[in-house]
Amino acid sequence: MYKTHHNNELTIKNVNEEVELIGWVSKRRNFGALVFIDLRDREGITQLVFDESISEQIKNVRNEYILNVRGIVSERKTYNPKLLTGEIEVLVKAVTIVNEANTTPLIIADETDALEETRLKYRYLDLRRPVMLNKLRVRSKITNIIRSYLDEIGCIEVETPILTKSTPEGARDYLVPSRVHPGEFYALPQSPQLFKQLLMVSGFEKYYQIARCFRDEDLRADRQPDFTQVDIEFSFLSEQEIQTHIEKMLQRVMKSIHNIDISLPFLRLTYEEAMNRYGSDKPDIRFNLELQEITHLFKNSEFEAFASAESVKAIVVNGQANITRKQIDNLTLLAKKHGAKALTVLKMKDTLEGSIIKFLDDNTVNELIATLKVQMDDLVLIVADKWEKTCDVLGALRSYFGKELALYDKETFSFLWVVDFPLLEYSEDDGRYYAKHHPFTSPKKEHIALLEKDPRSVKANAYDLVLNGFELGGGSLRIYDQKLQSKMFEILGFTQDEIQDRFGFFVDALQYGTPPHGGIALGLDRVAMLLTHSESLRDVIAFPKNASAKDPMCDAPSLVDQKQLTDLNIEISKNGKM
Repeated sequence: MYKTHHNNELTIKNVNEEVELIGWVSKRRNFGALVFIDLRDREGITQLVFDESISEQIKNVRNEYILNVRGIVSERKTYNPKLLTGEIEVLVKAVTIVNEANTTPLIIADETDALEETRLKYRYLDLRRPVMLNKLRVRSKITNIIRSYLDEIGCIEVETPILTKSTPEGARDYLVPSRVHPGEFYALPQSPQLFKQLLMVSGFEKYYQIARCFRDEDLRADRQPDFTQVDIEFSFLSEQEIQTHIEKMLQRVMKSIHNIDISLPFLRLTYEEAMNRYGSDKPDIRFNLELQEITHLFKNSEFEAFASAESVKAIVVNGQANITRKQIDNLTLLAKKHGAKALTVLKMKDTLEGSIIKFLDDNTVNELIATLKVQMDDLVLIVADKWEKTCDVLGALRSYFGKELALYDKETFSFLWVVDFPLLEYSEDDGRYYAKHHPFTSPKKEHIALLEKDPRSVKANAYDLVLNGFELGGGSLRIYDQKLQSKMFEILGFTQDEIQDRFGFFVDALQYGTPPHGGIALGLDRVAMLLTHSESLRDVIAFPKNASAKDPMCDAPSLVDQKQLTDLNIEISKNGKM
């Protein structure tokens, strides 16, 4: 037996007991005749005391050595409130060095000075840090709570294929060549979308899966090439009933993880309201700083840039009129990064100041001040462009100031639903429509007749779940009528041959009594990231990729030998291309 207790279990009640412990050396302190060692395992730390009779046996012991000790629990003379075991220490009577350790390339502690690339290269050491271990434990707990809730309401957990057919779902597929069928490829699933709908066709009624998904897209802090989603589908439930189940599930998660009682139902905002008020379809509602509509003030203005714009909006940042020139330049760069042609900056001093004031008459300036309720020392940021672009740019600036000025409480969790999305979005570059969510999303019944006459105005039975400015997941009611699904594919520009080639098996299935159904997919990584207050998805994934989609630890992706390529009928050219 290696141990009688974990390293966070011993208390004052255990004084005078003989115990056995095992773990890693977290810290060593020499005080002449006495040596103190903090012994760490996954549960915590216990202080060990070695006197002269035994200290010689550990003279070469360094951090991260594994020790197995036997000793007597004793009350500490000086209480350490930072440790659960801070009232006691163990007077060691016998010690075994289980394994030695080289000096680690990073500090194994909550606070480490290692760069992220080093942390990822030595991830197995990074995960020894208690803060990282705790994040993964919270993630595991979240997963178990979700499973428990979905089991209780009668969902059946079903695994769907990892090697499947390439179907366009918005991102590039990861392709896997087939050795048995030369020249043909499997695709790794971007989501189990078609399979979970087929399970509804099969009569499963309630399904879920903790599903691995793969998308070949550019990375960012909240995105990984391989990720995990909580995939859920129901038959015979309305949009509101599906949302209610998700709310109750997350209510249980929040109570268990943070002991927070979140109120139900969640706030619901339409897509247009979210964009108009917050400049985002995933708004952070923990702070105000809302966008304000001022297009009407400039309809008859001689200032052409505003008068001709589809939308003119502003945000007013209280007390920030002393912003520097450099800060304004940075804000302008941020605005242009999000597609703005220009950013108008006004400051309220004794009067409203800014480069465009000379182009406006006094009446317009006074109306602007009154409409925006501008006060002394306020900063006014204005964008004039197409409606969606105006919203996007000011939304980005709003998020910047929310973080920069600490306008929200980091301990607050604000959930909401964004509903009534457009079914389609039009690409001027490609001259065609794309699905706002995916091609299987159902239009609202009252809008079906508009699909051919006015596709842009069609609203979808789609809904996104948002938490603190992050999209936790998206869902919708699905198209369950074969004719309507075929019509949707046609609007998206697919020919009949393309429909049959890419989705034939799915469209065929719809002719055999498909039930009304809908569902949602929640990003488990994002849920864990937000509930552990992590800065990146990488902190809640055991072995993640870096920002270049590489794994520095095992050096993936990597070259393979010629025999593997030959077996797969793949030839690499001199420039590295297949």
